[in-house]
Amino acid sequence: VHLVESGGGLVQAGGSLRLSCAASGSTFSAYAMGWFRQAPGKERKFVAAISRNAGLTYYTDSVKGRFTISRDNSKNVVFLQMNSLKPEDTAVYYCAARNHRYYSTSSSDYDHWGQGTQVTVSS
Repeated sequence: VHLVESGGGLVQAGGSLRLSCAASGSTFSAYAMGWFRQAPGKERKFVAAISRNAGLTYYTDSVKGRFTISRDNSKNVVFLQMNSLKPEDTAVYYCAARNHRYYSTSSSDYDHWGQGTQVTVSS
């Protein structure tokens, strides 16, 4: 499956962004999906994930209550709604697909990755 992220940009602290990840080339509903982020000089870290039927979601503690992951299997897209953004949310955000019913918080469990989209939050 081929993944393309969009929706990143520059926003002030407290603002919102909605990231999208469009999938093509395979049966999107067969994949659990995740969002990861990588800040400059740091390792890629888990942000949020959703099971392939959207019945289960999971978030890293630092984004709980601020970020929401969702998906539309009829349109082959997964979203990450980010509210109350903080400067420490600044990173390149990647979506990833796992050919499995359930998501994982480990990047090594994902089979396909997008190219990433930059999110910059100014203070």
